[in-house]
Amino acid sequence: MINKIVQSMAEAMAGIKDGSTVLIGGFGAVGQPNALIEGLIEQGATDLTVAANNAGVGHVGLARLMELGRVRKIICSFPRSSDPVVFETLYRAGKIELEIVPQGTLAERMRAAGAGVPAFFTATGVGTRMGMGKELREFDGRSYVMEHALVGDVGLVEAWEADRWGNLTFKKSGRNFNPVIATAAKLTVVQTQHLRELGEIDADHVVTPGIFVDRVLHVPYGDPTGF
Repeated sequence: MINKIVQSMAEAMAGIKDGSTVLIGGFGAVGQPNALIEGLIEQGATDLTVAANNAGVGHVGLARLMELGRVRKIICSFPRSSDPVVFETLYRAGKIELEIVPQGTLAERMRAAGAGVPAFFTATGVGTRMGMGKELREFDGRSYVMEHALVGDVGLVEAWEADRWGNLTFKKSGRNFNPVIATAAKLTVVQTQHLRELGEIDADHVVTPGIFVDRVLHVPYGDPTGF
């Protein structure tokens, strides 16, 4: 019987190794798997490369993970936010690496990883510092840079609903990077606000099929009434 529901945070985080590339969902604070980030902090993995929309806010979640010295490199679109003090302090001290990736390119690099596409060409970044050192090719008279797929050793995802097979739905803006991260990671760990019985989630409403999900942890919060 397939059952991807785990009973504890320790079980959800088991086996994550030092040096892993970790993809983290969320757009700002929306759709961010904060419980799983805290679980990763407790789990202890270090020397991590983290790919996320931004570089954390305040001293919680991703920012705390960096503040504890556990992140070697951050790949993101927005390293500066309303309160990026942790990242800026570490970066100015030379204690963390930064790779800035345009938001659409970041999402496409993850999507490509999930689709088995090793690289693709995009016009975004041509003629800028983000395109420096990358292969340049011309198609129909326009220049494009090559970007590589971004494969994660681990993907941390927040979902609205899940069943024991790992089928997922997302609520509103929570459907941001989470679906592509689920496909791009070798190990996909999900925190879900609601657990549903098999068949309770309409097949037409499933955004991420369970084949892409390895572990599901029930983390109830927010509106208990549903959509």
